[in-house]
Amino acid sequence: MANEEGLINKMFKVGDKVVYPNHGAGTIVGIETKNILGEEKKYYIMKLPIGDMKVMIPVEKVEEIGVRNIIDEEEADNVLKLLKGDKSKMSQNWNRRYRANMEKLKTGDIYEVGEVVRNLTIRDHEKGLSTGEKKMLSNARQILISELVLAKDMDEKEVEEIIDNVFEENPNLDEE
Repeated sequence: MANEEGLINKMFKVGDKVVYPNHGAGTIVGIETKNILGEEKKYYIMKLPIGDMKVMIPVEKVEEIGVRNIIDEEEADNVLKLLKGDKSKMSQNWNRRYRANMEKLKTGDIYEVGEVVRNLTIRDHEKGLSTGEKKMLSNARQILISELVLAKDMDEKEVEEIIDNVFEENPNLDEE
């Protein structure tokens, strides 16, 4: 299988801290072989720090899915700086805006996730959000928080406070 060779570079081990796009960051706590529909496949078992949830990630699909190592502390600080910035240009049409934000979240890129959190937080303050966008903001915040918890070695409440403080200090939220 051609994909197997590429996997050698993307093998994770128990204890590695990784990001599963659209789900968040967690720690690999096991590697198990499961028989699913008569086929034996290896899975990483990832424990998310938020909600005490476990996710099974097919080993052969990690590259396709976009599973990656978490960012380091310096990059975590850069993401927090990004939250202080002005919002990016967004479509006025909520449907287009929603789709564009969903694409950003699917990338698994922490900077894209941070941008979605920043933009939707500012928009919520300015004009309010649709129900779908409120749910998206909540999910994006959880994804962001899960990676920052592991990158900064802090607990969830501490990271939430840091993010809330960043937005309290954001001059873009003062404008009415």
